[in-house]
Amino acid sequence: MKSLLFFLLLSTICFSQKFSFIYETKYTLNHQKPDDLDSDNMILDLENNTSIFRESQDKKTDSITLNNGNGMFRMGVENQFYVKKDLKQNKIEKIISFLGNDYLLPMDEKLNWKILADQKTIGKYKTQKAETNYGGRNWVAWFTTELPFSDGPYIFSGLPGLIVSIQDDHNDYSFNLIQVKKGETLFDARTKTIKIDWAKYETLAKSYYNDPYDLNSKLGRKVTMTDANGNKMDLSAVSKQIQKEILETNNPIELNHKINYQ
Repeated sequence: MKSLLFFLLLSTICFSQKFSFIYETKYTLNHQKPDDLDSDNMILDLENNTSIFRESQDKKTDSITLNNGNGMFRMGVENQFYVKKDLKQNKIEKIISFLGNDYLLPMDEKLNWKILADQKTIGKYKTQKAETNYGGRNWVAWFTTELPFSDGPYIFSGLPGLIVSIQDDHNDYSFNLIQVKKGETLFDARTKTIKIDWAKYETLAKSYYNDPYDLNSKLGRKVTMTDANGNKMDLSAVSKQIQKEILETNNPIELNHKINYQ
């Protein structure tokens, strides 16, 4: 009984504060080059029952946007990790930035966790194993009740403690907690959004793939590119190179929504 009261008190204290959890994130986008990893330290900012998970550059961009109105201009829609969660309402939303607009994609796929008896120490935390399926991938997570937050990186949440480590069974994506910091007031620069579904997401992705530099019709802007010597570049050749890269790195975290570009 005393331990239960202590846990409830600790939970109340923790949730009345603000925390930032830094995750080392590694992912493989090109199956032909499995050792060619992309990596970033991504941040889960948590305040009460609300959290935002984003790349470190996205957090900097949000801060700049709120301060002076200037943000980052993204060309493609794939491989973005910006996720908002309302833990109390169990609502998860992914924000896709594309050509100056922010699109809101509700993440409706439910996580059905299986908590196992396996335990191990990761860093200074005692963790327990859990498994789930998401996005057409099987995932293994390790969570700790020492950080009593039912949250984790990207869309992952719903366990009786913070997720310290999670990885898919293809070893394509991994998120590992490397730092816990006392957080600041949660700030959100992406509140003016256009709601979409996965079908619309695919339409946006294909519109970019089909003509990456067709900004005349998309934004009413004429686009030119020059090389290091100031010579005008052939946009059709540049576009073909971008299309080639999109096909080579078509390994999204949601495999069940992988886009067939051809």
